[in-house]
Amino acid sequence: MLKVSAIGQILHERGPSDMRVLVVENDHQVARQLDKALSKMAYAVNIAHNGEDGENLGQSESYDAVILDLGLPQKEGLTILQRWRQEGRMMPFLVLTARDTWREKGTGLRAGADDYLTKPFEMEEVLARVEALIRRSTGQVNPIITWGQVRLDTSSQQVTLDNTPT
Repeated sequence: MLKVSAIGQILHERGPSDMRVLVVENDHQVARQLDKALSKMAYAVNIAHNGEDGENLGQSESYDAVILDLGLPQKEGLTILQRWRQEGRMMPFLVLTARDTWREKGTGLRAGADDYLTKPFEMEEVLARVEALIRRSTGQVNPIITWGQVRLDTSSQQVTLDNTPT
C-alpha cells in the first residue's frame, strides 16, 4: 500500500510541501524534533525561538497551522495568540507548553487556541493534532477524502483506487 502525507494536494489543491507550519518554540531541541517530524510529513516548517521573531513571521507569512509555546522570551505566546486573533488571523493554533493547569488551558483556549497540548508530549500525538487542525480548517472534518475513484484515508495514510489498495 502506498503511504501518503495525510494532508496534501487533494485538500488544498497544492503539493504537500506547500503546507506551511510555523513553530514558535524557545527550546531548540524541541524545535528541532518538531521540524524533523513535520518535514518528514512533507510540511514546510519555519521556526522562531522567541516571541518577537514568531510574531514577525506570523504577520509577514501565511501558515496553514501554528505550533506555539506560551513561555517565550521577548514576548509571551499568549500575547501573540491574542493579537493575531484580534487582527483576524484564522490559521489554526496548537499550543504546546509546559503550562498544564486547567486554568492555563482554559485561558489558552479562550484566547483563541484551537488545541492545547502539554509537555512532555508524544510526537505522533502532535502530528495527529496538527493534521486534524488543518483538516478541520479546510472544511474537511471526515478523515476519508474521496476524489472520483480515489479514496484517501488520512488516519491510516492509505490510498485506494476503485477500492483496491495502491
